[in-house]
Amino acid sequence: MLSKSQAQAFFLGGTLVTFLIFIGLTIYSMMPSNDQSNHENITDEVKRGKHLWEENNCMGCHSILGEGGYYAPELTKVVDRKGEPIIKAILMSPVPWQPNGRKMVAYNMSEEDAEAMIEYFKWIGEIDLNGFDHMVSPLAKDKAKGK
Repeated sequence: MLSKSQAQAFFLGGTLVTFLIFIGLTIYSMMPSNDQSNHENITDEVKRGKHLWEENNCMGCHSILGEGGYYAPELTKVVDRKGEPIIKAILMSPVPWQPNGRKMVAYNMSEEDAEAMIEYFKWIGEIDLNGFDHMVSPLAKDKAKGK
């Protein structure tokens, strides 16, 4: 059993070590060589696509990087999965798109707006995800592997 002074020393020592580890990891994660944000590739088209994403409340149904609604598919790597032509066709369609019994709003976007959205999706898809794949749901992973 520790005496009161030994317990205090142990607590203060442990707190100091934990604090120094925290500061060290913070400095390491802030180093420019560890930047994974892909910010240098942000163009005006990417900004416009992000604005359209927010303006049309796409996050109400879809998610990007795990953030947003789970009613519709995760779109982090959608360009890799579906390709630009199908995404463009869906966004420009004058009728609602209905995959798997779910109905997506018919945005009837102009070609310029659809291209901006695709540029935004491409930019998001280039962010380093540290090996995490695009699927969020463990159930969806089984379907993607064909099990």
